[in-house]
Amino acid sequence: MTDTPAALREHHHADVSGGWLRPAVFGAMDGLVTNIALIAGVGGGGVSPHNIVLTGTAGLVAGAISMALGEYTSVRSANEQLAAEVAKERQELERHPEVEARELAEMWMARGLPEQLAVQVADAVRKDPEQALRVHVQEELGVNPDEQPDPWTAALSSFLCFSVGALVPLLPYLFGATSLALALAVGGLGLFVAGAVVSRFTNRRWWSGGLRQLLLGAAAAVATYLIGTLIGVQGGLG
Repeated sequence: MTDTPAALREHHHADVSGGWLRPAVFGAMDGLVTNIALIAGVGGGGVSPHNIVLTGTAGLVAGAISMALGEYTSVRSANEQLAAEVAKERQELERHPEVEARELAEMWMARGLPEQLAVQVADAVRKDPEQALRVHVQEELGVNPDEQPDPWTAALSSFLCFSVGALVPLLPYLFGATSLALALAVGGLGLFVAGAVVSRFTNRRWWSGGLRQLLLGAAAAVATYLIGTLIGVQGGLG
């Protein structure tokens, strides 16, 4: 098989702009960990399966809405901040194009580009105001102003993935089971699978990513289970 250089292949890099992957991953993981820990906590307190389902459902709805609102506000605020910086840079390019071109050339020279070549490229770039703006923003702020995440996409991804993640540990109860251990086992399986899937985007070994997420979720579940058991015992003594 011919080894085609990556530079000659279209889309040889994954999307790291953060439009949907980050909120989707955080949403699914947060939904799993939150509801597993919540179920472990109330289950440790000795409540009935019906109340566990009620608590888990409330956690799912409240958490999904909270995650969506948080993602929307975070991404929207970041985009607005970037827009303000882009407007500031545009103003500087209009007022002081020679100074900005020299600044750009000096940044390239600091990276090892010969001075004459850096100055020539910077002068060529500033002939196109929009291209000059994109280059300056990318060089000075480290972002591409044309590839910013959409807040609605982030919010929807977070909402849906949190809901799916939070639903997993509730599935045994919804199908008629009453065992807390079974619900936690299903939730643990969900954590392992989610971690393994995420590892495909990071080149991490699938079993390593799954195990890491399982251990993190297990730590949260143990902590809330112990707290729930303690509160339940104290309530019973009272």
